[in-house]
Amino acid sequence: MLTLPEEHRRLFKEPFGILYRELDEIIPYLTHRTVFTVGDVVTHNIRKTGIIPAVAIVDGYTMRSPCSKAPAVSGECIRVDNPAGSLTDSLIEAINHAVAHPPVTIVVEGEEDLAVIPMVIAAPLGSIVLYGQPHEGVVLREVTPEAQATARQFLERFTRSR
Repeated sequence: MLTLPEEHRRLFKEPFGILYRELDEIIPYLTHRTVFTVGDVVTHNIRKTGIIPAVAIVDGYTMRSPCSKAPAVSGECIRVDNPAGSLTDSLIEAINHAVAHPPVTIVVEGEEDLAVIPMVIAAPLGSIVLYGQPHEGVVLREVTPEAQATARQFLERFTRSR
């Protein structure tokens, strides 16, 4: 399991991509693109537009409160444990499997917030990863070689345990 030390958590408060206040602003960028989502609200809202994410990662919560907008599950459903502030091997393996075999919904017991990092690494170039930025909007991250390199640098801030 990879754990993010307290001293590095502030680095993950900034959007890892372009922040949009409204989901409607993003829709034109999603045409003919493979879309991946991290978070219950963004997954629910993107599905309401008719777009089915290739992979959706949800945990049943939004801002640490139960989410009333539970998204429908598409395709295979994989359940994994992932404590807050960490990335378990099972979550990373589930993401890699899901990207190779879409559509998949990954349901996390714990917290899915940091899953955007391995998702950007695993997703194909040119695809889009969307995730919510609490109280601010939706972050759009196009998967580019630069984005993948930055995600790998983020992973270097984590420590391996167990």
